[in-house]
Amino acid sequence: MTKRQEFTVLEKYADFEVREYQPCVIAEVKVSAQYSTAASAAFGSLFRYIAKGNKASEKIAMTAPVIAAQRSVSADPNEWYVSFVMPSGSTFGRLPHPNDPQVILRELDAETCIALSFRGKATEELAAKKTKELRAAAAKEQIALSDETRICRFDPPFKPGFLQYNEIVIPAYLGEN
Repeated sequence: MTKRQEFTVLEKYADFEVREYQPCVIAEVKVSAQYSTAASAAFGSLFRYIAKGNKASEKIAMTAPVIAAQRSVSADPNEWYVSFVMPSGSTFGRLPHPNDPQVILRELDAETCIALSFRGKATEELAAKKTKELRAAAAKEQIALSDETRICRFDPPFKPGFLQYNEIVIPAYLGEN
């Protein structure tokens, strides 16, 4: 089974969870594409990186999810940051550098986020609906949120849509409202 990004559930609400994500390193590609093609546009570069497409020709384990993020609600709707989370325990200094200059390694500190899980193919319409629901539920609980939205896909695209598991994850500012 594919390893998943590590987190601890801090609190459960009716419609979402508050999570503390552990520090990690991500391999990320910025793409200009419509939502429907952004992940596939970046996937090849990211996959080649973990499949020995790096300065050490080292294979790196695949993790879940594949994340497609928009950093700001006011950003270009076709600007996406698609990333793979590197295996738990990876550090920036110990990972091999990518051969592809489009692939950027970034270290992320621990962060608190809210998350909403859902089943189904993560189409643009469904992801937008779930994002709106999550932001409304957080506002109801007076939780301040980042402008960033992450659409996290856990299953391969060939898995039947109704069986696919996804999450919307948004960084939160707890105690800073």
